[in-house]
Amino acid sequence: MDHRFDVNERFAEGAQFIAGSLRSGSSGRTHAVVDPASGEAVYSYELAGAADVDAAVEAAERAFPEWGGATPGERSDTLHRFAAALAEDAADLAYAESLNCGKPIKLSKEFDVPGTIDNAAFFAGAARHLEGKAAGEYSADHTSVIRREPIGVVGSIAPWNYPLQMAAWKVLPAIAAGNTIVLKPAEITPLTSLLFAQAAQRAGLPDGVLNIVSGAGRDAGERLVGHRSVAMTSFTGSTAVGKRVAEIATGTVKRLHLELGGKAPFVVFDDADLEAAVHGAVAGALINTGQDCTAATRAYVQRPLYDAFVSGVADLMATVRLGDPFDPSTDLGPLISHAQRDRVAAFVDRARGYATVVTGGEAPQGELAKGAYYRPTLVAGAAQDSEIVQSEIFGPVLVVLPFDSDDEGIALANDTPYGLAASAWSRDVYRTGRATREINAGCVWVNDHIPIISEMPHGGAKASGFGKDMSAYSFEEYTQVKHVMYDNTAVARKDWHRTIFGDRP
Repeated sequence: MDHRFDVNERFAEGAQFIAGSLRSGSSGRTHAVVDPASGEAVYSYELAGAADVDAAVEAAERAFPEWGGATPGERSDTLHRFAAALAEDAADLAYAESLNCGKPIKLSKEFDVPGTIDNAAFFAGAARHLEGKAAGEYSADHTSVIRREPIGVVGSIAPWNYPLQMAAWKVLPAIAAGNTIVLKPAEITPLTSLLFAQAAQRAGLPDGVLNIVSGAGRDAGERLVGHRSVAMTSFTGSTAVGKRVAEIATGTVKRLHLELGGKAPFVVFDDADLEAAVHGAVAGALINTGQDCTAATRAYVQRPLYDAFVSGVADLMATVRLGDPFDPSTDLGPLISHAQRDRVAAFVDRARGYATVVTGGEAPQGELAKGAYYRPTLVAGAAQDSEIVQSEIFGPVLVVLPFDSDDEGIALANDTPYGLAASAWSRDVYRTGRATREINAGCVWVNDHIPIISEMPHGGAKASGFGKDMSAYSFEEYTQVKHVMYDNTAVARKDWHRTIFGDRP
């Protein structure tokens, strides 16, 4: 890896980015960023406190009139430069993401960073296409016009599993629409959000349009969500925390966008391409060490293919290479922390009492034991209402269950509180068409699982939240629609005034 840098030197001034400058936090508490592959601290910083959140919001307020009043073309030009700046920083971004999260470097280089650059390029173009309904006479005496306007200061909270991409998903549509933003990354993964903000500044984004506060959820997060000058909150994280965010946001009646947990079903019908389904299941379950809210977590396989699917997935999982995230041959990195590793292991250990661990189900020994590693795990024989089927594990664990009829397979797929993503596997277009209609999820893939693109929306249903990231649909979250109505008659006394003034000559 050629582009390593000294993190403590790069962010020596602190991990808060407010009004265009790095600064130290004011909470009085220090936090250590830990490399999950080694368990060693790589950066220590002062966490943000309430005063830092207030300063960031004030900076965003000051920047809003100018940025919100800029033309779409001006915002677009800045975002094009931003995309170019991110491309220049690609190697540093990939290094920081893998160091911060333990991601295999090939995932950071081939997925996280290119996806973020593409997002910036997409929103650079989309900034010029904020459309409303054309002017028209919907009343005979008036002309109506729809204006789509920015809503003000956005306060966003991003998770630790995809820190760079989630920063982009929160920031880009907000600023493309003319808002200013304060982003709180997870305090354990602030590095790429800070690099992201620095690239934006280098691209000419005015100071205060994008601010970063790196702090704990109970302090910085709750202060940001409850701030009266924040017009909207966008949150990605667990459903439990999302409920708390919603409670706080209602106190100031602010707009709310929630992208929450998932428990994605992977439905394999009996005419599916078995090899494709096996490979898709392993890739879909293990991406980012399973720390993905859209990861394949529940495989429902029609009974004629069930045994072969279980055998094929177990064999393929056994070939996945755990190792140093910076080794290009590593397939699977550690979980984000030892605490998360232990949480995942506890789910699997409890499942041994009612199901079969077909492969995996343990942390590796030897050199990898110092990191938060856990082997790819396949569980079979669990009941539909069991914990391992119903609860979000957020680790490299796939549970597989059989089904008989198509009706049963779709019903089982829908039988959790979540509705973020799903996939259906079949050669029959009518079967997959039915699955896409009847599975209640924000995204349903057909004969694939996981791919995302900037032009298409990401968001869920049920306990997975509401609202969309990415795509032009995300502008619905970050803009308000205003109706402007012009009188065309130049008549002082309108006919409808009779309802107020009474009948007068």
